[in-house]
Amino acid sequence: MSRNSAASSAERSVCHWLLLLVAAGLVGACAPAKSYYLLTPEGPAPSGGGRGVGVGPVALAAYLDRPNLVFQEGGNRLAVAESHRWAGDLEDNIASVVAANLGRRLGTGNVRTYPWADDGDLRYQVSIDIRQMHGTSEGDAFLEAAWRVYSLPDRRMTTNRSWSGREPLAADGYDALAAAHSRLLARLADEIRASM
Repeated sequence: MSRNSAASSAERSVCHWLLLLVAAGLVGACAPAKSYYLLTPEGPAPSGGGRGVGVGPVALAAYLDRPNLVFQEGGNRLAVAESHRWAGDLEDNIASVVAANLGRRLGTGNVRTYPWADDGDLRYQVSIDIRQMHGTSEGDAFLEAAWRVYSLPDRRMTTNRSWSGREPLAADGYDALAAAHSRLLARLADEIRASM
């Protein structure tokens, strides 16, 4: 093979790879951008000490165990929003929001989320099962949850309750859905507080 044909072959190979990179970039540019959402508490828990409360673990229904937001289109049909996702672990986000809201309602800054190092200064543990949590075709957010309250250190269950609620979306879109879910978690904290 001559020096010219070897150089020509190398140039074609480089051009081929450059074309592949450009094509991959164009395909990536066509994919919809992902948006990420966070549930938020009404405000931080009070600072300082107080009655010790541990929140968690939080268990999710299987259809929620994904990064995507879920919307009920009607009847038994659900839609999974590919480009609209929770920012981080949904179980952890729910636990931290409920903990902050519960701390505000109980007037304590001594609230922890699961897992914690030890039960030493905790008086209660609240475990939560999220059975349903999605948007609806009627323009609402829906939440169904069950919780158990245990006294510590004896781990005796003192409460076993469930609750469901709807919250209207203030506007169209997934921002409004995440905000409505946050309001539902505040209402859940009210229910938990009333049961303790």
